[in-house]
Amino acid sequence: MKQVQQLEILKHLIAIPSVNGREAAVADYLTKLFTPYQDQIQIERVTYAPGRDNLVITAGQGAKTLGLAGHMDVVAPGDLAQWTTDPFEATVKAGRLYGRGACDMKSGLAAIVVALLEMLEHQTLPGRIRLLATVGEETGEHGAAQLTKAGYADDLAGLVIAEPSADLREVGYTAKGVIDYILTAKGQSAHASQPQLGINALDHVLEFATQAKARLAKLDQVDPVLGPLTHVISVINGGEQINSVPAQATLQGNIRTIPAHPNQQVYDILAGLVAELNQRPGYDLRLTYSFPEEPMPGVADASLLKLIDQVHQDVFGTSVTPVGQAGASDGSEFLHAKGDFTIALIGPGGDTSHASNEFVDLAVYYQAIEFYQRLAAAFFAPDN
Repeated sequence: MKQVQQLEILKHLIAIPSVNGREAAVADYLTKLFTPYQDQIQIERVTYAPGRDNLVITAGQGAKTLGLAGHMDVVAPGDLAQWTTDPFEATVKAGRLYGRGACDMKSGLAAIVVALLEMLEHQTLPGRIRLLATVGEETGEHGAAQLTKAGYADDLAGLVIAEPSADLREVGYTAKGVIDYILTAKGQSAHASQPQLGINALDHVLEFATQAKARLAKLDQVDPVLGPLTHVISVINGGEQINSVPAQATLQGNIRTIPAHPNQQVYDILAGLVAELNQRPGYDLRLTYSFPEEPMPGVADASLLKLIDQVHQDVFGTSVTPVGQAGASDGSEFLHAKGDFTIALIGPGGDTSHASNEFVDLAVYYQAIEFYQRLAAAFFAPDN
């Protein structure tokens, strides 16, 4: 495939406005690309919701399976006045391609798609490869969770997720978990001049906040790569007007967990705190969670990481740096598969994820296509 064709595939993906949904249009386009090879591959659409299909393509034969994964959704472009180009019309300037998803992560998705297409075209498939194109990564890894529960990752021997990684200079192998929580408090309104006649819901969420920070601060182990568990109280709302006792209040917080302090440990602490506070007169607290993700453990000297470094040296002439990631990815869901395999995150794209004027360096995009093909060949080599 010529570079102009490789570029056209990426441009087409950028033009599909798969903002927090509508991934089926992306799956439709990718399915058409693979249709010429339908007698050599298995194409499966796994519906998450109307207009939202995961796409799974399995090609090749062999005793072990290499997974290549990428998500099809993107975040909203935000304030269009901050863009110098149309976010859904890929624009090439000075060797960069601009557009929503150019970095996160349609360039990575396009690179693994093109790599697989070229291996099919040239009949160079070195083994069994499964492409996993997912929905809803930006809002909770919904597609990866669905595919994992359905068993699509159970037989993998390794999984490479094409997330942006400092333009392929880094490889993520471990990541913090995420807990977004919402605390709601019900009280009783009264005139502010007679607060004893009411129940101040805002006081109750502030009491929760104070105690939650103190108790979670005791989870003080520090991961050598990921650092400590962090807890940020990010949103507090309450009250109706300045001279009334607040009858309702909410608090939202974000916690980033580490393998030494997994999510369940946090759940137990917060649930225990809510139960204690609700024993006090007038307290009526309720705690819910939004899209929690477990921390992703990993080992820097895993065989897949060593192989990635070897191929990186062959393609780029330099070693790749193993890193931990503070943000969650589809890897947080795929790690729940039944198989025992390493997950690595490496792909084109730098630090413009979710930003206005998001871009990818096209030279890196083209190199990523070569990198994934050579990694696949090395993965199935007899001595690996």
